[in-house]
Amino acid sequence: MLPGRHLLNVSLLVATALLGVQFVGAASPAGLQPLLIMTAIACLLGIHLVAAIGGADMPVVISMLNSYSGWAAAAAGFMLNNDLLIITGALVGSSGAILSYIMCKAMNRSFISVILGGFGAEGGKAPAKGSEQAPVGEATATTVAETVEMLRNARSVIIAPGYGMAVAQAQHAVADITRILRDRGVNVRFGIHPVAGRLPGHMNVLLAEASVPYDIVLEMDEINEDFEKTDVVLVIGANDTVNPSALEDPNSPIAGMPVLEVWHAEQVIVLKRSMASGYAGVDNPLFYKENTAMLFGDARQNVDAIRGALVQAESPAMAMA
Repeated sequence: MLPGRHLLNVSLLVATALLGVQFVGAASPAGLQPLLIMTAIACLLGIHLVAAIGGADMPVVISMLNSYSGWAAAAAGFMLNNDLLIITGALVGSSGAILSYIMCKAMNRSFISVILGGFGAEGGKAPAKGSEQAPVGEATATTVAETVEMLRNARSVIIAPGYGMAVAQAQHAVADITRILRDRGVNVRFGIHPVAGRLPGHMNVLLAEASVPYDIVLEMDEINEDFEKTDVVLVIGANDTVNPSALEDPNSPIAGMPVLEVWHAEQVIVLKRSMASGYAGVDNPLFYKENTAMLFGDARQNVDAIRGALVQAESPAMAMA
């Protein structure tokens, strides 16, 4: 993020408007020069505007960029007197805007705060121990072997995937773990936050691609009440979407944001690289709760290790093959 980025964006918009006036009033081919300059400024503005927005807001940004393309098509329809362009452009533009509104509401964010960026600019660092922002307690580390043992002894398991699972492309290994546990008679389900992943509905697409049964993939509102009746919750690459401070701390930057209430389960296992905070830039008290164990490391490697250990435990002959 560049210093004074908002002023820079406004300046680019003003310059575009002035060049637009010149373009409309100029005779051809003199109007070509302001048009080319406007095009260059638009490219610069698009890159700079999106570059300042964090990865966790990308679903909203992608949806809004789709919406912008619709309004541009509608404007072109008015210029060309083409009813088809006007209608289709309005449909694309309005549907993208509505989807963006729904996702912003799910994150307790305003559309303007997302588009302007800057939220969680200090994110990615865990607060210093002993500071006012640091949660009280100690994080408990666990191992792949202990995780496998807890999964094999569980009667019900909920998997909460997040942005980290999408980046690690661990969905196929997670699907294998799900199949193995279900074959043991374990009730395995997935809890999907509305903004989990890199695009709207990204988690659903990834899990469907990995052949996870659709009927065990549940939305946040459908599964939140079931966490307290769950033996083990696997949080894979999620952070802000499972942060209890959203509900427990009215002063938190994410206060009021609906989250997956995984901490109500008997045991929570969080697969994460480190103790660093998420995009919102606030630490997660979930990591310090007594019923939470942290499995540190790359999500893909840990998930593969869990799958391998489960296969070996269920069928040593299959593992040797």
